[in-house]
Amino acid sequence: MVKKSRESALAAVQIFNNPSMSFKSESFIVLMNIAWTYLMHAYFRKENIEYRYFKIINGRKRFDKTSKGAYKHWELERCLNDASSPIDRDSANNLRFLIGLRHEIEHQMTSRIDDLLSARFQACCLNYNTYLKHFFGDNLGIENHLAFSLQFSTINTEQKELLIDQENLPKNIASYILDFDESLAQEEFSSQKYAYRILFVPKTANRKGQADRVIEFVKSDSPLAEGINKEYAVIKETEKAKFLPKQIVQLMQKEGFKAFNMYKHTILVKQHNAKDPKNGYGTFVAEKHWHYYENWLQIVRLYCQKNLTS
Repeated sequence: MVKKSRESALAAVQIFNNPSMSFKSESFIVLMNIAWTYLMHAYFRKENIEYRYFKIINGRKRFDKTSKGAYKHWELERCLNDASSPIDRDSANNLRFLIGLRHEIEHQMTSRIDDLLSARFQACCLNYNTYLKHFFGDNLGIENHLAFSLQFSTINTEQKELLIDQENLPKNIASYILDFDESLAQEEFSSQKYAYRILFVPKTANRKGQADRVIEFVKSDSPLAEGINKEYAVIKETEKAKFLPKQIVQLMQKEGFKAFNMYKHTILVKQHNAKDPKNGYGTFVAEKHWHYYENWLQIVRLYCQKNLTS
């Protein structure tokens, strides 16, 4: 079962990295769902946890079976919801997002969502490898079987930010992504286990004979990240953070400005004409709700610091 799980995970990544494939995201989601399901079943079996559906009839277990007589095992979402699940909150959020997205795309072909969702796919892979090794040993890790795929195009942040508003992105997909993200607390949304956002630094070797990597990873709060030369092209996120008005109010109150409420926020929006797109304070997402960017959050915070007692 563990072998099948690993094979499914490897197939998911290999298909996603294949430049000739045009059905990448859909294939990745299905195969990683299978990989995680087998991994959870293998864990439950090792821990002697029953993961087959059954009913208690006359004091005895009566297992549910298919029409051909096979046992019905728990699907991935049922595994995550069980009290015995060992998966942490943020990793589970990532999987629940992918499960829900699979339901949305099950009967409708999508297009150009690979870049939009790549941060969540990357987190899914890293989380899977972490738990695979934690459950069954470091020797089963798949990190040595994979490498970064080479690209024929540069990374364009403006293209990434506009992906969710593209006409060929089905509205049900855009709405699902928006609604799921809004259901998470800011701490959950920012977790690297939910979406793995990285810093790309184009870099050449500093000394002769020194190996040169295409991509170098640095922690966002490290001295290296803070001191990056301005000549480098830097991308800090694959998705621009967005906030609903109620989230902004909650954040300010959490920071100690209890007197700040929705009414004060509305007045502030009118004073700064914050919903005018040319001012750059926010945008409509999926033609549903106006969302504010972090630069608006900073203006609100400055207002609270000057006018409200914490």
